[in-house]
Amino acid sequence: MAATFDSSTAPARGRAGRPVGTVTRGTTNTNRLRRMDRWIAHALGPVLRSAARPPVAVDLGYGAAPWTAVELAGRLRSVRPDVRVVGIEIEPERVAAAVPYADPPLLSFRRGGFEVPLDGGAPAQLIRAANVLRQYEETAVAGVWERLCDRLAPDGLLVEGTCDEIGRRHVWVALGPEGPRTVTFAARLGGLGQPSDLAERLPKALIHHNVPGRPVHAFLADFDRAWAAAAPYGAFGARQRWVAACTALAGSWPLVDARGRWRQGEVTVPWTALAP
Repeated sequence: MAATFDSSTAPARGRAGRPVGTVTRGTTNTNRLRRMDRWIAHALGPVLRSAARPPVAVDLGYGAAPWTAVELAGRLRSVRPDVRVVGIEIEPERVAAAVPYADPPLLSFRRGGFEVPLDGGAPAQLIRAANVLRQYEETAVAGVWERLCDRLAPDGLLVEGTCDEIGRRHVWVALGPEGPRTVTFAARLGGLGQPSDLAERLPKALIHHNVPGRPVHAFLADFDRAWAAAAPYGAFGARQRWVAACTALAGSWPLVDARGRWRQGEVTVPWTALAP
């Protein structure tokens, strides 16, 4: 799908030497982004392994502590040992606090924002922006997406989304240089009441469209019905119930993954199916 970006809605460019964007709350916890990282390793693994040079991954807006960048580096090294992770934060004090955890050249930290400053202006194979855009107006999202996608390598991926404080519920959008591709819902199934509980973690581009008559609302309503119909599978565990619900959902929605990912507590839908 071609992107429908409107750069006029992007945050204004900073003055010379000043990062683009605003400071986030900085809330972070260890293991918070494990579900997102697991999906990234699966989806981007072939690109990372085939890269001619050590690939670069960016943890944009990692927060008040560097745990998510440190964990991303560790998880991606299982895919490609020489992957280089750069944690980027707009707040100088957060960068200073993270520097002791650096492991150059495999893990480094620097000040920056949506301009994504990398050595030599190099592109990134991955930009992960988790829990960053929730504080912005919805009208700013397309411009930010465009700015970040411009910093991707031709085979790169931007993953932008939201999760709860301890990583039990996630929803994220995956974008290539051309724009948004897919939306992924992921949850700790043991504590899930129904799939629409994930609605509170919809990314900024979708959360205000979870109302009757909009595609994302219809998707979650159908998912809830499939989940309810799959209740008998709950006797075998929440995972089996989720898989059964996804199997039924695939009859009416164009899911892009299959049972192997569903068993991880994930389901992925084309952006075009849910776009406002």
